Amino acid sequence: MPNHKSAMKRVRQNEKRNARNRHVMSTLRSRIKQVRTAIDAGDAEAAKNALPVAVRALTRAAGKGVIHRNQARRKIGRLTIAVNGLG
Repeated sequence: MPNHKSAMKRVRQNEKRNARNRHVMSTLRSRIKQVRTAIDAGDAEAAKNALPVAVRALTRAAGKGVIHRNQARRKIGRLTIAVNGLG
């Protein structure tokens, strides 16, 4: 347990950020999984509808600093290529 006032504040900040990051990552994984499931099922229409939602979630996560912007771009590119390959 921290003894300094600034260290106590840092612990509180870290807990708050950790909770936010966990929520963002969980949502992000769900959105990506929806696209991947549609691709695996061969459902081009569902994949095309789920892709913009996943892209928005990836962009938002990168903007908040939860994931690196290059990782977001890489995932967006790969998902887009996979969806375009269906139709």
